[in-house]
Amino acid sequence: MALRLRGLRPALALGITLSLAACSTGGFGTSADSPYAPGIRPGAKSEDGLIVGHRLMAAGEFELALKAFTRAAYEDGLTVDVLSALGSANLGLGRLGQAETLLRRAIATDEAIPETWNNLGVVLMEKGDAAEAEQIFRRAYALDNGESDSIRDNLRLALAKIENQGYDEANQEYKMVRRGSSEFLLRRIP
Repeated sequence: MALRLRGLRPALALGITLSLAACSTGGFGTSADSPYAPGIRPGAKSEDGLIVGHRLMAAGEFELALKAFTRAAYEDGLTVDVLSALGSANLGLGRLGQAETLLRRAIATDEAIPETWNNLGVVLMEKGDAAEAEQIFRRAYALDNGESDSIRDNLRLALAKIENQGYDEANQEYKMVRRGSSEFLLRRIP
C-alpha cells in the first residue's frame, strides 16, 4: 500500500500544479514604463482618420496618411475634407493623375476651402498646365482674401511661367514644399 501511495504522490502533485497553472493568465504583468505599445482595448473609440492622416502627412509619411484618409472615408464617407486629404496625400506621393481627380471632385462642391484649390493648382503646375493652374490659383487667392502667402507665391509663379513661354523647360526645375497641414508651395530649385 505504501508503494502505491508513493507512485500516486507525484501524479497528484503534477495534477495540482497543472490545474493551478491553468488558472493563471500567464505571462508577466504589464508595467507603465514598458517599451512596447499597449494592446487593443475592446470597445475603445479610435482616433479620427483625418487627424491621424494629417499628423502622418506632417511627418512625411504619405503612404500611411493615405491609408488613414481611406479609413476616414470608410467611417465618414467621401466628404470634401476627405477628398481633399486623399488628393493631398496622392500629391505628396507624386500620383498627379489621382490627386487631380480627387481634388477636382473636392472643388466641385461649394464647401471647398482655398487650400484645396491651391493644391489642385500645384498639381496642374506639376503637369505643365500653367494657364489652368493660374486660374485655379486666382480662385484660391480670392477665396482666401489674399491672406495666404503660399497661394500668392504660387499665383506669381504661374503668372511668370505664362509670361515667359519661351524658356527652356530642361533648365527650369521646381521642388514641391509642404507648408502647413495640407498646403503645398512650388519653389524653384537654384
